[in-house]
Amino acid sequence: MTPESGVTGVTIQTADTDAGPARVTWHRAAGARLVLAVGHGAGGGIEARDLTALAAALPGHGVTVALVEQPWRVAGKKVAPAPRTLDTGWRGVWPALTAPGLPVISGGRSAGARVACRTAAELGARGVLALSFPLHPPGRPEKSRADELLGTGVPTLVVQGGNDPFGRPEEFPAGPYELVQVAHGDHGFAVPKRAAVTQQEALAAVTAAVVTWTASLG
Repeated sequence: MTPESGVTGVTIQTADTDAGPARVTWHRAAGARLVLAVGHGAGGGIEARDLTALAAALPGHGVTVALVEQPWRVAGKKVAPAPRTLDTGWRGVWPALTAPGLPVISGGRSAGARVACRTAAELGARGVLALSFPLHPPGRPEKSRADELLGTGVPTLVVQGGNDPFGRPEEFPAGPYELVQVAHGDHGFAVPKRAAVTQQEALAAVTAAVVTWTASLG
């Protein structure tokens, strides 16, 4: 892993993986007790509103945030590869994430949440943060991916929009995880202008849930 740039507490680094070079943007906390590593979804990058909100909020609570860009995004491709290749990229970044010597929470949004769930136990993650877990494709509840979520083997938090077409909170099965609902939020935690909560309040609900949960992990 080699440094590329660093400004005001933010450091961008690259890591070679068997799927190609990945990129990690570190938002470091002074006296950090945990690292929260978060991957993006299949349709976007680390600029997603929830990921940027977490990167801004968590370091103030003793959690370093590492935003991970998968090799396909670093290469400029428009379409995500197969799940197996995504898992390969995540595994390849893991040594860089553990290098600070702190427990690492494996996290992601959408497809990135699935990656975190599938690999958490083997990588020794302290926990899993699943943002907008895609429980099923829109309109296809029979295509459930619940097994991935139920099989993490580590403490797991799901933060889900109340209107997420990939799985509303009430669709999730009972299991060994916590679930926090973001009222009116869609798959990207966007809320309608007519909603009873503002966009800022919706993102504050996301960060508050993660702050509380990470505090319980150490």
